[in-house]
Amino acid sequence: MENALIIGASGGIGSAVVAELEARGVSVTGLSRSKDGLDVTDEGSVEAQLGALEGPFDLMFTATGALEVDGAHPEKTIRRLDPEAMLGQFRLNAIGPALVLKHAIRLVPRRTPAVMATLSARVGSIGDNGLGGWYSYRTAKAAVNQVIHTAAVEFARSHRHLACVALHPGTVETRFTADYSDHHPTVTADVAARRLCDLFDRLGPEHTGRFYDYAFEEIPW
Repeated sequence: MENALIIGASGGIGSAVVAELEARGVSVTGLSRSKDGLDVTDEGSVEAQLGALEGPFDLMFTATGALEVDGAHPEKTIRRLDPEAMLGQFRLNAIGPALVLKHAIRLVPRRTPAVMATLSARVGSIGDNGLGGWYSYRTAKAAVNQVIHTAAVEFARSHRHLACVALHPGTVETRFTADYSDHHPTVTADVAARRLCDLFDRLGPEHTGRFYDYAFEEIPW
């Protein structure tokens, strides 16, 4: 990787990935809401911010997202489902990354290897769901997985060397996960970033349209 674009560069995972890539000698362009005013839920903002970039970028990583949106907690039962909270999840965790893909594909090289990776979560897997609960977050992540898979099919026609993938980083110690790890093993953002950057180096066009965890194990949709 030579030139990377990180969306959500000021977040826990995003900032750690920026630091790790720079330590590996990669030139990094970072965009975030707090530092640059990028609002992935607003197409005008996405179009303006990405439209100002030249590229090409051989790595584009969307690290935006949240477990809680506007203070709405993950639902343990469908009786707690709130339609506005679910819409908030979809805006941030599904529509936002879709808008990034829409406006960033022009920045990706057509004739040389490249990676477009989007942060997802194992709980978005329908096949791996044995616990239930977390309706809004789960369905928003399942939706972004579908967006990524569908975009990969389209992009393969024009960008034959591109890997467009969904990635699960493990349970990372951030302010969003502190209350929900439930004794699951967690890793620091720095460790997650090293794992993700190792994964970026291993991805090729044969992996496009798929869903992987940090250990390069494929996750069922």
